[in-house]
Amino acid sequence: MKNKTRASLFNSSPARGFVLGLMSGTSCDGLTICALQPQPFQLLCFKNYRYSPALQKSLLQAKDLRAAQLSALNFELGRLYAQKARAFLTWSRLPQSRLLCIGSHGQTVYHGPADATANTLQIGEPAFLSVAFGVPVVAHFREKDLALGGQGAPLIPFFDEYIFGQGQPNILLNLGGIANLSVVGKGIKTLGFDCGPANTLMDLACVRFLGKPYDKDGRLAAQGKADEKLVQKLLKQPFFRQKPPKSLDKNDFAESYLSRHFNAFGPQRAADLLASLNLFTAAAVAEAIKRFVPARARRQIIVSGGGAYNKTLLQNIQRLSALPVVTSEAAGLNPQAKEAAAFGLMAYLALQGKSNHCARATGAKENTILGQVVL
Repeated sequence: MKNKTRASLFNSSPARGFVLGLMSGTSCDGLTICALQPQPFQLLCFKNYRYSPALQKSLLQAKDLRAAQLSALNFELGRLYAQKARAFLTWSRLPQSRLLCIGSHGQTVYHGPADATANTLQIGEPAFLSVAFGVPVVAHFREKDLALGGQGAPLIPFFDEYIFGQGQPNILLNLGGIANLSVVGKGIKTLGFDCGPANTLMDLACVRFLGKPYDKDGRLAAQGKADEKLVQKLLKQPFFRQKPPKSLDKNDFAESYLSRHFNAFGPQRAADLLASLNLFTAAAVAEAIKRFVPARARRQIIVSGGGAYNKTLLQNIQRLSALPVVTSEAAGLNPQAKEAAAFGLMAYLALQGKSNHCARATGAKENTILGQVVL
């Protein structure tokens, strides 16, 4: 990858310190914070902090807020990030004096790379982290990629290449709110793109019909009967045949999508609904692999994100793709910590003046240094 350089913003030796990475995903259910040693890379610890139901509701509806309300939510979330990061350091017993920097992805409110004016918006004001800890904070990673003509997503393929790129070719699948995959390894030109829904539709169905945030382990889905004809019909939608680079906004698979395509399932058929949504998610992944992943890279699928704990989903993906499926735990990286770790590492590299970007995955004109720095 081509690197661009600029002066380092570190005043202390990186070898002696650690970095924090913060990630809040498309389901808006909470914040993941991890601590990592950047060189050589090592995940030290991580913790998830759930949002209150009221905050989650506000974040899910944020795209419809007026400017003043959205601005207030941006600051509310930034303060919360700083509070939780302080709590994390207390819990982990890591000394603040060794903290080098913080990478914060923020909460995506809207992602519209295909709009007439390509745009994306993440909130969670990073200045509060800077004030709380007195170290450089890197945030707003997606905007420069869009300015270079890219989709602004997915950004995780850079991390996958950085960590796994020297080994055998592999498919690395992240199952957050949206499913996205990377293809990396020796002799492979890194590839990455969004595949379709992951947890977003299943979680919405659980909230609507069961009053639960998610289907633990995919247990209810395993009890239902999937509508396979409906799944095959949905896979004919243009996005699934569109060639990469391509990315999605969580609102592409929101309440309106659930109502439009799955309205035939009522509360009495919740298990069948979840079975169908689970199969749809898995089938979209399998279809993406079949259409766009080079044959020599189809060795196994390494899964991260909250969906890595949905046993029924992993079984469906393995069956439909005809590939072995393991979680990133097998590769020494906790599935829940991966994205937070990625943005922590990307922040560290940005402050070192090194590229933290995989333009091949997003469609940007060139590799660059992503992120805006708050000192």
